[in-house]
Amino acid sequence: MSVPFRQARFLTSAFKLSDLPPDSGAEVAFAGRSNAGKSSAINAITDQGGLARASKTPGRTQLINFFALDEVRRLVDLPGYGYAKVPLAMREHWQTTLGEFLASRHALRGLVLMMDVRHPLKDFDVQMIDWCVASNLPVHCLLTKADKLSRNQASAALLTVRQSLKRYGDLASAQLFSATQGTGLDEARALLSRWLAPREGESPEISDTPTTP
Repeated sequence: MSVPFRQARFLTSAFKLSDLPPDSGAEVAFAGRSNAGKSSAINAITDQGGLARASKTPGRTQLINFFALDEVRRLVDLPGYGYAKVPLAMREHWQTTLGEFLASRHALRGLVLMMDVRHPLKDFDVQMIDWCVASNLPVHCLLTKADKLSRNQASAALLTVRQSLKRYGDLASAQLFSATQGTGLDEARALLSRWLAPREGESPEISDTPTTP
């Protein structure tokens, strides 16, 4: 059954793990440096310009934000990291919370990791991938802002990243993406649909009606 990305609606926000909604159903989380275009990617995938707040000020997303696709499936917008001008204590809180979320959230089917195609695989990006792989959680890298490079330059960057990800086996993958031009949009939606599909033995009770916050 198709995933109703365009029906995505804000569900709730959480500052700490105890504030999370019930750990049931299926979720895909989005993470990335504060300037990697995470909000723009979520908005493009859901075809809703203002679903995830995009800002020119890095670090605006300071909470874990949940968006319901239907009664059992959700997208999760994780706090941005990297260039955020926030106190050290807040950064440490984010890092601890992200690690625990990735390791303990049973509903989580995979992580979409946003990286600027011009500056991929920074230290914390690699740490995020390592966290996922350690938890046997698949991670898919969106090399965002692909429109900022020529086709040859973008293809070369993708090849380099894929070579680096080979050590993770089938748990890590990558593609080019541009929220402004729609590059890679169908590919990203197709992968998310596979992750959010009912697993063998699970009840396929999927509703096309979005959850009411």
